[in-house]
Amino acid sequence: QVHFVESGGCAVPPGGSLRLSCAASVNFGNGVHMAWFRRAPGKEREWVATISGGVDSTFYAASVKGRFTISRDNSKNTVTLQMNSLKPEDTAVYYCNAHPPNMNSWGQGTQVTISS
Repeated sequence: QVHFVESGGCAVPPGGSLRLSCAASVNFGNGVHMAWFRRAPGKEREWVATISGGVDSTFYAASVKGRFTISRDNSKNTVTLQMNSLKPEDTAVYYCNAHPPNMNSWGQGTQVTISS
């Protein structure tokens, strides 16, 4: 059973940048679609971005398109989310998982807080 460990979250002011990392406990394979999700306070977890297996096509939620970039390193079993021009509404706990997500593989997430 694969597990994910997210890191890199912290508190930054609006307009700042963060780089989140996700490490998988096993080789998730270059054919697996990987994604980032987030859960804002009082809201349901939502999808943020996906990088497809194989050709590494990327897809983004409308709210983050143009500001966030997802990437992967299959040799290291890691997925990264570069976040720029951060807004207060980006405040959330961020998680990575396969896409569609494996319900038994959710990690603890990493807290991102955008506040002046």
